[in-house]
Amino acid sequence: MIKKSIEIKLPHGLEARPVAELVQVASKYDSTIHIEVQERKVNAKSIMGMMTLNLKSGEMIDVIAEGSDEAAAVADMANYLEGATSLA
Repeated sequence: MIKKSIEIKLPHGLEARPVAELVQVASKYDSTIHIEVQERKVNAKSIMGMMTLNLKSGEMIDVIAEGSDEAAAVADMANYLEGATSLA
């Protein structure tokens, strides 16, 4: 299991489109991936779950991955959330 704290650096936070893109990033991996904010933990592959977090730019979250490709999954999720890559 890998857990990494990440600051969301997307200009508008995780609105509908960025959430959909983040779910696409997570879905590329076989590992189980969760996003944890304070005491809430949701499946990063669930659009509805991710939307309930209502995450804003500047917030800190934890990305937790467990599985055969967990390191790559966490790295890719971090790159997206930090604004380094975009699917658009």
